[in-house]
Amino acid sequence: MNEKTQQRAALARVFQALAPYAYRYRWRIALVLALLTIAKLANLGVPIGFKAIVDALTPSEQWIAVPIALLLGYGALRLLAAIAGEMRTILFARVHIGARRRAALDTFNHLHALGLRFHLERRTGGLARVIERGTGAMEDFLYYCVITIAPTLFEIAIATAFLMYAYPNVFALTTLATLAAYVAVTIVVTEWRTRYYRKMIESDHESAALAVDSLLNYETVKYFANEAHEAARYDKGLDHWQAAAEKSWFTLGVLNAAQAIVIALGLTTLMWLAASEVAAKRMTIGDLVLINTLLIQLFVPLNILGMMYRDIKQALSDMGKMFELLEEKREVQDAPEAPDLQVRGGEIRFENVSFAYDDRRPILFDVSFTVPAGHTVAVVGASGAGKSTLARLLYRFYDVRSGAIRIDGMDLRNVTQHSLRHAIGIVPQDTVLFNDTLYRNIAYGDVTASHERIIDAARRARIHEFIESLPDGYETIVGERGLKLSGGEKQRVAIARTLLKNPPILLFDEATSALDSATEREIQAQLDAIAQERTTLVIAHRLSTIASADQIIVMSEGRIVERGTHEALLAAGGAYARLWALQQAEEA
Repeated sequence: MNEKTQQRAALARVFQALAPYAYRYRWRIALVLALLTIAKLANLGVPIGFKAIVDALTPSEQWIAVPIALLLGYGALRLLAAIAGEMRTILFARVHIGARRRAALDTFNHLHALGLRFHLERRTGGLARVIERGTGAMEDFLYYCVITIAPTLFEIAIATAFLMYAYPNVFALTTLATLAAYVAVTIVVTEWRTRYYRKMIESDHESAALAVDSLLNYETVKYFANEAHEAARYDKGLDHWQAAAEKSWFTLGVLNAAQAIVIALGLTTLMWLAASEVAAKRMTIGDLVLINTLLIQLFVPLNILGMMYRDIKQALSDMGKMFELLEEKREVQDAPEAPDLQVRGGEIRFENVSFAYDDRRPILFDVSFTVPAGHTVAVVGASGAGKSTLARLLYRFYDVRSGAIRIDGMDLRNVTQHSLRHAIGIVPQDTVLFNDTLYRNIAYGDVTASHERIIDAARRARIHEFIESLPDGYETIVGERGLKLSGGEKQRVAIARTLLKNPPILLFDEATSALDSATEREIQAQLDAIAQERTTLVIAHRLSTIASADQIIVMSEGRIVERGTHEALLAAGGAYARLWALQQAEEA
């Protein structure tokens, strides 16, 4: 899609998105348009009143020392124009700011609805900048159209009509010719400079994405003492941005100079025509003042209009990128009129499941097993065997390519994602926390929970005493991604969240693999306790943590190669026995 097609599509999407919003505020918008009309008519009356004052004070025409009535009328018109303009801006604030809020919320909700694949492939910094610019562009576009462009075009129309009515046609024709030349110069030069402006914006996105990515990986940068390398990468991005920005500012100067030349030539020509008419006694000094004042009033907004053209083109480009996000297809969607998952016992059944993230590299091959209601089943295997993929499929971050996953007989593809994820509690290998208080991070398990339930969950997760020992207690800020806490502390927060959620199905995804042995034993005991009488799927790295599971499934290269109890698998002397012997040797 080329740029013009993209901008037309963005413009159509803007009006489509704003239509229901405009209908909601139709009376407010109608009042704004009425005030706009009053303000512009008052603006037209100002130079007419000024002409009357000048003519009244001209010695040949003077009939009173000070034309009080005319002065009062002139002041009243200026006051009316100012008040109507400000009232228009105040009334319209709720509309254009609300439109930005609506666009931001819609984009935010859509991004959360997109699949895991999309978020794994996007760069957070660039994505945040696209949302920021797109929603800001939506607000700016609406504001420019109603508060700046529409009033200016209306003023041009009534001023030109007045000139044609009150003066020889050459004045109106010269004014229109000047306006046409101004618009032509603006469009031609802006089209030329837009490519440089766009390069500046793209470079800004890239450098912002680099900065966010580097700061999110602060510890990794420190581990390898690569601050200078990161600064060099960022500086390279800023260098591209600077080069594009300098060209953008140069072209802006060219545009402003070209517009100034057109306006100066137009004003000079009109003043020469008016002066000639005054000299020939066909017009008064007041007429000369009126035409000069009217044209200055007319041409001053044109400078703004020139900037508006550039800004609107960029706004359409920014909104186009935002709409591309909104048009991103959801990889996983609820079926029409899908019911909520009703968990009775919580039996999980994988039936001949095959899956691939990429068709060229299959991950799972015809995997079948059952986790009976209230039982614990563990899945083990070497890295890359497909264990974590089972967890992602159970949470329905992806849909299976063939086969089915069922809970209590219901195919996960036929129930709502919200009810499915509400029924499952997870303690992951890497617990990621919000940069917020410990209290709110625990409460995230059930945002409607009472204070007593949250504290009780922390006690049962054996983290309450630790939190109480902190200077700020539950109000302690955990830092970006929870980096202020140790691995064991984060895992306990994850357990507290899960206890607060109180789901019928539990998923432990290598929940203790990153911990030391002492902490692992403590947390494993807590995991065993909360798994009682719940359907539990354990994805494990350390075999010692799952020896008591009702069934152990051994995977290799996406296939189930063994299954049975710990004792039976050891006795069989197969893959599980080899893994067990290897881990025992490592621990020894």
